[in-house]
Amino acid sequence: MKHLKKLITTKFSKLRIAVIGDVMLDSYLYGSVDRISPEAPVPVVSISKKEDRPGGAANVALNLKSLGVTPILFSVIGKDEVGKKLLKLLSNSGIDTSNIISGKTRITTSKTRVLSKNHQMIRFDEELQNDISDNEGDSLFTLIAKEIQSKKIDAVIIEDYNKGVLTESLIEVLMNFFSEKKCPVLVDPKKNNFFAYHEATVFKPNLREAREALGRNFGTSIKELNEVHIELTKKLSHQYTFITLGEKGAYINDGTTGKIIPAQIRNVSDVSGAGDTVIAVMAAAISAGANSFDAAFLSNLAGGIVCEKAGVVSIEKQKLIKELKRVFE
Repeated sequence: MKHLKKLITTKFSKLRIAVIGDVMLDSYLYGSVDRISPEAPVPVVSISKKEDRPGGAANVALNLKSLGVTPILFSVIGKDEVGKKLLKLLSNSGIDTSNIISGKTRITTSKTRVLSKNHQMIRFDEELQNDISDNEGDSLFTLIAKEIQSKKIDAVIIEDYNKGVLTESLIEVLMNFFSEKKCPVLVDPKKNNFFAYHEATVFKPNLREAREALGRNFGTSIKELNEVHIELTKKLSHQYTFITLGEKGAYINDGTTGKIIPAQIRNVSDVSGAGDTVIAVMAAAISAGANSFDAAFLSNLAGGIVCEKAGVVSIEKQKLIKELKRVFE
């Protein structure tokens, strides 16, 4: 435990980690349900509170920031009111927004959740999922290359929500570039580009995503997951496979050995954004010198903590340290 605590308290603050991917605005409407609508058999929610938070890759950046890491966020949004609100929220959180491109032909992705008693009742999405233009892709790559060539970057997180920022051609250029620069890359994939991320350092799907991509409903035994690792590495030639298993914990394979990390017993309120926390902590831990198993343990622990709160939230550094102490007592 002591060596993990030392990583968090002394090394995280020295790290600079790039985050590339789809950003969005997460909006929350909190209220209570006291009656059924006379117009249709649906609950009437009396709204008492509204809140906006950065989501997607922006939430990954927020998680890094709350851990003491310096995040460098790269993305493309729309030139609209939602985009302006998102940029303001990020700036107010101390995150540099100079590498976020505002495109005239796009809208900024937003997700609005209605919650009652900390339980999500319904979600409304406003978005365009078409690819960014070639010019926007070129401009984004230019910003990324300039940053990595001019300053030290300890790792790169690619956060793909299939909202169009990470096109197939941009992914290929980025992965080749990072390979040349010998820069560690952690990938959180989604369905559309699942097999496009060749030679990543860490490949982190969740269980459902891995099952869908491979086209079979495999189980969560160590034998089956080791077979999945072999199948994925044949297609992607990556270094570590890290599959989150929900209430069953997480699976990590360092290329030699596979291991299942059990989940801690928790009062789960909302799993939204837990994957963002997991990959942020994984990137920070590996960049700080942790081995893959310790990094996976710490990431899994952090992901469980944020599930105890409603909505998409960031991991708190002191809360993670406190939880680490509790687990090893």
